[in-house]
Amino acid sequence: MEHISLYRKYRPKTFDEVIGQEHITKTLQNQIMNNHIGHAYLFTGTRGTGKTSVAKIFALAVNCLTPVNGSPCGKCENCLNLQKDNDINIIEMDAASNNKVDDVREIREKVKFLPVGAKYKVYIIDEVHMLTDSAFNALLKTLEEPPEHIIFILATTEAHKLPQTILSRCVRFDFHLVSVSDLMKHLAKIFDKENIKYDEESLKLIATAGEGSVRDTLSIADSIASYCQGNITKEQTLEILGTTDYDLILSFFKEIKDREVGNILSLIDKIEKEGKNLAVFAKDLSKHARNLLVCKTCKDANDILNLPNDVFEKFKEQADLFEEKDLIRYMQVFSSAENELRYTLSVRLLLETTCLTAILGLEVKKN
Repeated sequence: MEHISLYRKYRPKTFDEVIGQEHITKTLQNQIMNNHIGHAYLFTGTRGTGKTSVAKIFALAVNCLTPVNGSPCGKCENCLNLQKDNDINIIEMDAASNNKVDDVREIREKVKFLPVGAKYKVYIIDEVHMLTDSAFNALLKTLEEPPEHIIFILATTEAHKLPQTILSRCVRFDFHLVSVSDLMKHLAKIFDKENIKYDEESLKLIATAGEGSVRDTLSIADSIASYCQGNITKEQTLEILGTTDYDLILSFFKEIKDREVGNILSLIDKIEKEGKNLAVFAKDLSKHARNLLVCKTCKDANDILNLPNDVFEKFKEQADLFEEKDLIRYMQVFSSAENELRYTLSVRLLLETTCLTAILGLEVKKN
């Protein structure tokens, strides 16, 4: 049987199944229930946060014969027909590969035709910022005076690249990054359904690695579940992610605090021999400096960091050993090195230099 990736298998089918975007789904549900539907929407936000999924749910919901709290029922004749691959009422277009004026002119010709067996014809244009200037101008004419049976949903990760004339004619919704706690709950539900064993720390590591993207989180979870053969452990998760264990990071920062150059170089040697990605390690160092700064300066620090209690106590204890200005400098030094480490021919040498720059309090020179 063909394997279906988790992010495809668990793509939301109703607004209630969308996580972390309640400010958007609630508004759209209210619009559908009150029949206050716009003709053009702009969905913008980071990749993997649900823009296309919400667009598809909305396209079904506005045509559903028996919507449930503003969501498509998934059972009526319209819902079943609209989910078929050959349906002509929901048209998806990738502007990255269909970005010329002729592509938009083709849309302008087709919007004249009424939907077949549905109330609305919905155009979902993904990566809309990739359209050429002439294509935007052609689209503008359609957005200004669209037929009553047409709805446009424009999706993009880079709304700032859209002309103001387009932006002003759309109802804009900004999709937020999903919190680690919400991603953990989502992962737990999916793992339980898939009969995959896991522990709390593994969930947190995967959710954190997803960086707020549901799709990225589920893709990471998929690869880890395959590697672990249905029994996910913290050690295997760390191995797959290439991220650094909390204890190692704490030990590394102790040596930074004590300015133990030899110990720092020995730890880098150990990390490299274990096969860890040194560019990822630099990112972990920058993040740890930020986490210590949060512990030192914020009253609700663990509400922000969302760490296990025992780990948070270790972080808090270590944060007290550092001055704020030093932590800020470490953040600057290690984050500046992240991109360079991806492309340098001598990763280890650059990381060693970066660490020495951090512990000796040298200024970071920018090109």
